[in-house]
Amino acid sequence: VAAAVARQCRRVTVGAYNLPDIKNEPVLEYLPGSPERARLREALNKQRSQCPDIPCLIGGKEIRTGLVQKQVKPTEHSHTLCTYHLADEATLLAAAKASVEAKMVWENYSFEDRAAVFLKAADLLSTKYRAELCAAVMLGQGKNVWQAEIDAAAEVIDFWRFNCHFAKQIYETQPLAHSPGVWNRMEYRPLEGFVLAVTPFNFIAIGSNLHGAPAIMGNTCLWKPATTTILASYVIYRILEEAGMPPGVLNFIPAKGSDVGRVLLPHKDLAGVHFTGSTDTFAVVWQTISKNLRPYFSYPRVVGETGGKNFHFVHSSADIRSAVHHTVRSAFEYQGQKCSACSRLYVPSDRWPEFRDLMMEDIRQIKMGDVEDFSIFMAAVVDDGAYRDIIKYIEIARKDPSCKIIAGGNYSDKVGYFIEPTVVLTTDPKCVVMEEEIFGPVLTVYVYDPAKFEETLRLCDKTSKYGLTGAVFAQERAAVIKASAILRYSAGNFYINDKSTGAVVAQQPFGGGRGSGTNDKSGSLINLMRWTSTRTVKENFRPLADFRYPSMSTEP
Repeated sequence: VAAAVARQCRRVTVGAYNLPDIKNEPVLEYLPGSPERARLREALNKQRSQCPDIPCLIGGKEIRTGLVQKQVKPTEHSHTLCTYHLADEATLLAAAKASVEAKMVWENYSFEDRAAVFLKAADLLSTKYRAELCAAVMLGQGKNVWQAEIDAAAEVIDFWRFNCHFAKQIYETQPLAHSPGVWNRMEYRPLEGFVLAVTPFNFIAIGSNLHGAPAIMGNTCLWKPATTTILASYVIYRILEEAGMPPGVLNFIPAKGSDVGRVLLPHKDLAGVHFTGSTDTFAVVWQTISKNLRPYFSYPRVVGETGGKNFHFVHSSADIRSAVHHTVRSAFEYQGQKCSACSRLYVPSDRWPEFRDLMMEDIRQIKMGDVEDFSIFMAAVVDDGAYRDIIKYIEIARKDPSCKIIAGGNYSDKVGYFIEPTVVLTTDPKCVVMEEEIFGPVLTVYVYDPAKFEETLRLCDKTSKYGLTGAVFAQERAAVIKASAILRYSAGNFYINDKSTGAVVAQQPFGGGRGSGTNDKSGSLINLMRWTSTRTVKENFRPLADFRYPSMSTEP
């Protein structure tokens, strides 16, 4: 049946189409009295008063397994936002089957038909669903208004629109030379099998892109969202469904990671894994696949973005006030739960008193509270597990004789999972909180001798196993040049006089190396290329008159 439908879905291309003009989505400001603020408030009130029961979605059909869990509000963990059904083994296998069957249809859609689905989805989110998705992210993932808008609205829309542009660029990349009587061309085929998208809690935009990037190239996907994002992820699924995504192209499978690893990673039809999460989990994914190569129909593509221990490095020539503001934003916005968040800071001793005083002034002005209070800068961390992990590091710092907590250090989970913005001053640049990823609002500062600028840059380069993001602050160009050279492999996204967070689709393609992942740069055509299997076609218009080559002639 699927094959018959696939044949019906083949379209004869009758034109070389141009995409609509694509630009980054404008970020709304939600000022008092603005229509977007009123719509968001209404959406928050509506979602807070409801508690939907969210199923698995396999081949477009709702599956309720009875393995019911709940998603709670991080700032008020007694409040349940939704219930959802975990996929069991039978459901996971059904999802794989549905994905493989749907691929016969989806890969035969023309590029313009696939692009139309994502462009329509972007338009629906920009208008009809903007407030709903932002509200779901605020309530479910603990984001304030600004953080929700730049993630759930602007970045999701940018991924969906620009991925169409990147795909078109790939399809237009063709051989440059043709011998006489020969036509050479390249076909960018989707992978054979299904792509497993494993997505994190901290950005719903990542959740939309990890299946969206493979799908625009003709692949079909199984989507395992983080269980703290079910409400928002379900909105994403519904938007794509309304935009015309055929059943089975995207299969929604909330599940335990252990079940996914056991059932889907060894599956013979696994074509690829698109992953964002912890470094340790990604290592397990890679190890599982590498130990299981023979049963696979083809070698799975493995693309991952993982952890980071991101740095801000301040030079004596830096604009200190600007560096402070960038650091406070990077370290503490969204409670430090961005993979790109600054968690280690290097400041020269001749500028430290000024930096410290300005930073303390900024931190005193940070308001923390419930996401429904639009004036807050920080809210709660995402769940109890994150809360326990973060406070463990605060207590490690508190007991370490080389460390001193100079701001924050307090926390409470009585109502929500709240942790104060915390700054640790250390004399040991290799202490635990300087080296290990914390993924919370904890910043560790090392004050260095300005005469040892180059030496400290090399220390920064060797301190962490990660290589995701980093920033240098300096007005002297020579200092910028030296830092850029020494820290060349320390960060896949390197910022000069700007914070280490906030990469924008099509402006700063995102990803890092070392222990931070495969550096396949989401927000660019580099990532989309990983989801294609290229076929080179040579067509010869001239018949071959003789099998012998000219050099074989016996004539004098």
